[in-house]
Amino acid sequence: MKTLIIGGVAGGASVAARLRRLDEQAEIIILERGEYISFANCGLPYYIGDIITKKEYLVLQTPQSFDARFRVEVRVFSEAIAIDPDKKTVTVKNLRTNESYEETYDKLVLSPGAEPIRPAYIPADSNRIFTLRNIPDTYKIKDYVTNNQSKSAIVIGGGYIGLEMIENLRRIGLDVTLLQRSNQVLRSTLDYDMACLMHKELKKQGVHLYFNQEVTAVEQQGSIICVHTAAGQTYCADLLILAIGVAPESSLARQAGLQISEKGCIQVDAHLRTSNADIYALGDAIEVTHFVSGLKAHIPLAGPANRQGRIVADNIASLDSVYKGTQGTAILKCFEQTAAGTGLTEYAAKAAGFDYEKVYVFPMSHASYYPNACEISMKVIFTKDTGRILGAQLFGKDGVDKRCDVLATAIRANMTVYDLVHLELCYAPPFSSAKDPVNIAGLAAENILTGKVDIFHYDTIADLDTEQVTLLDVRTVKEYNKSHIPGFINIPLDSLRDNLDKLDKSKTIYVTCLAGLRSYIGCRILMQNGFQCKSLCGGYELYCNVNS
Repeated sequence: MKTLIIGGVAGGASVAARLRRLDEQAEIIILERGEYISFANCGLPYYIGDIITKKEYLVLQTPQSFDARFRVEVRVFSEAIAIDPDKKTVTVKNLRTNESYEETYDKLVLSPGAEPIRPAYIPADSNRIFTLRNIPDTYKIKDYVTNNQSKSAIVIGGGYIGLEMIENLRRIGLDVTLLQRSNQVLRSTLDYDMACLMHKELKKQGVHLYFNQEVTAVEQQGSIICVHTAAGQTYCADLLILAIGVAPESSLARQAGLQISEKGCIQVDAHLRTSNADIYALGDAIEVTHFVSGLKAHIPLAGPANRQGRIVADNIASLDSVYKGTQGTAILKCFEQTAAGTGLTEYAAKAAGFDYEKVYVFPMSHASYYPNACEISMKVIFTKDTGRILGAQLFGKDGVDKRCDVLATAIRANMTVYDLVHLELCYAPPFSSAKDPVNIAGLAAENILTGKVDIFHYDTIADLDTEQVTLLDVRTVKEYNKSHIPGFINIPLDSLRDNLDKLDKSKTIYVTCLAGLRSYIGCRILMQNGFQCKSLCGGYELYCNVNS
């Protein structure tokens, strides 16, 4: 059996390594148009920021080491330029000699990845405009910044690559401006209310943020590059990083007559076979099924690509292995903070037609009395009927990764928010609290679903009629006097029972506190004394995050 693999980074290399472990006699060839295989794609921005200090750390395998370990023939600088599915051949161009030849296969694997989007308004001849997708891109940016003593940069696009580049360019001293077409960063992982926390951190670190900026033109003016927007603004800097997003590299598959989605992704079945039974595809180029919504999606992430590589190899080796969908679990370091998400955002849950509710909690990363405890901002989205967990988003300085991983596992297991209450997670004061943040999120959601409290959200406050309802802040007098939501009166929680006569039972009482705990307790008091009551989910803290 001869297997030909096009693309030698995460997915392609995973196929080759797994297939060799399953079949010592298989003939395996990797075609890679670049110089490097199996490199640390996700580590590239950190080389630019001098966190990863040696070039060799970026290269996980060389063609020589891969062949020595797995007896896989790796041909670098070899670009597949055409596929003939009927003859089962691939036309390969040797980029060193410009000569072409045909290579046969029994099974073909497409792992071409994705290409950075480069709009038509970007000049092709400027040496000050960069994308970041591979090791040569990394060296170009690093060398340019160093050799030209660059002082400033513009980044277009606030996705993962854009944000990682912003942090690392700031780390080496550049003044950085972000231009974002939408009203927030990281829309694929965070809703606007959670993205606001990241905006705050970026501003704290000196990043200039400009949202709702549609770029219309880019031009080089002498020693600087200038970006023009539809709003008539112009921003200039020493260099420009394009991080607008990526598009699946499916041109070869399209030429071969394989089925392609409307968004340009290679379509595959659960076994990761294309519309041709002898051709498989995986990684950033394919369309996947979202594990939570069941809808088709393009989710280019390294973790899924590696798992897909294993599944493709299994099927080539006649093992029945299926891919069970991608749920989009991802994490990002943002200077001193961490953002993470899994499953559906609220945007995506709404688009998929779910009848959902959401809860916000702000627990500490570990016991508050143990030194260096940090707040974790958490948002969990769940169905109103069964409490099935649809998605979660987290932001904080410490402990974000492990809580997101627990929630990702819960989603994969089709667990509900009720199940989160009963999870037995590690506890000792340096690591957590007796009620872990995941437990707290479950408890808060359970209170909502079981009717122990009714909630309202920050984006409905402006519509409340103070003639018809009572707005109540149960924080301390000191907290209230420092700052409060307009229209809310103050009765501190600890004196609420003694002041019930000051409240009108004919009006629903909308209660807030700092983060939602005291307003919940206040509502329990009020409800058991004959009042109609709603608690502000996420409290004044969330309101301020969104409205600051």
